[in-house]
Parts: sequence; C-alpha cells; structure tokens
Amino acid sequence: MDPAPAGSARRSLNAQGNMKRLLVLACAVFMAILQPSFAAKRFRVVDGDTLTLDGETIRLHGIDAPEAGQTCAAAKGGRWPCGNAAIKALTLLIGDATPVCDDRGKDAYGRTLSVCAVRGRDVNRQMVERGAAWAFRRYADDYAAAEDTARAAGRGIWQAPTETAWDYRAHRWAAAAEAAPSDCPIKGNVSGAKRIYHAPWSPWYDRTRVSPAKGERWFCTEAEALAAGWRAPAWGG
Repeated sequence: MDPAPAGSARRSLNAQGNMKRLLVLACAVFMAILQPSFAAKRFRVVDGDTLTLDGETIRLHGIDAPEAGQTCAAAKGGRWPCGNAAIKALTLLIGDATPVCDDRGKDAYGRTLSVCAVRGRDVNRQMVERGAAWAFRRYADDYAAAEDTARAAGRGIWQAPTETAWDYRAHRWAAAAEAAPSDCPIKGNVSGAKRIYHAPWSPWYDRTRVSPAKGERWFCTEAEALAAGWRAPAWGG
C-alpha cells in the first residue's frame, strides 16, 4: 500500500481533531464570559424587601422596606420617594451577583423568609443600616441595633419623622376597603397572559380597573390572590 495516502489521512484526521478541540475551547470561553449574565437573570428584585430567585419568592427576614409607591418626609420639608429608593438600594446591593439566601420557613403568603448574602455580606442588615428599611421588630429583633445606628445618623427613612411601611399599608387598606365590594380591596388585573394583583399600596392601584368580563376579580387577601394564581407586581424591573 502506498504510504502517502495513509499519511495524508492521518494529517487530515489530526487537523479535524484539533479543530474540534478549538471549537470546544471556544465554546467554554464563550460560556464563561456569559456566565455572570446568566447568573444575574436568576433573580429579580420585586420591591425593597422582596425578590424572586429561580422562580421562588423570597421575603427578606427581619426587615420591612417602604412600599413601592410610598413617600417619606424629607429633612428639609416635603416628601421623597423612599419606596423607589428602597428598590434601587436593594438592586445595587445585589448588583451582578446571585444572592445566597437561607430558608427560615414560609410567611402567611407562602413566601420563603430568608437572610440573603452577597459576597458574604448580609443584605438584610445593609438595607437597615442604610436607612432603606425598618427593622421589623414585630417579628424579629435581628436588626434592631442596625436600625438604632441608622436612626442616630439620620440616614434615609430616619432623616425626618415619617410613617412606617406597616402603618402606610394599614391606612391605604382601610381607605380602599370602604370603596371595594365586600371589603375586599385587592384588584386582580389581567394583561395578556399575565395575572397580576394590586394591593391598595401599589403605585398603580388607583389606575387599575377590575373588569369581570376579562376574567379580572377582587380579592380579600394577598394569600387568596396568590392561591388563585395571581402574582404581585415587580417594581424592580
């Protein structure tokens, strides 16, 4: 047998093998470059104390942030959008990282209560330290000292006496319940394939109309809305 063709065949096979290895290496490098983007898409900030992680709703343990549509008293008078600021603060604290969240059981709405950390730092604590959330002392004292420090420094929500998130929710709920059918003020809205509920403290609550012909409905509690397949709006994008 003529050895030349065999040698050519071997060189051709080697070239093909090298090409495959280069393609595999190129794919690995490409995936490594894109990995932070994939990781970042695993979570979404819902509001200042809530996020979704791999489809699971996480409620940050021990804190209560201003609601998305809430404003707070400013140091020099007037109001500032503290709810929006809390969403931005949580978004910046997490950044491009994927938060690591523990599991402390479920709340009344089926959300997982968690302490979340980014690069080893407690995100819940940082929200309170920055004056972007209150320590939710009604349920836990974990961040009471952090809140005392933020209050003494006049940071964020502590720059002037202002309404807490829980009082804001209570007042909005009472006013909306008076006008809602059967004292059930939560509006279940249908938009395309999305079913989103708006509690009275939602920034879009007053603009939302309930149309039973579209399958929209009223709910008496958030737990009822969640059980029926509706979800809360995500203000963090």
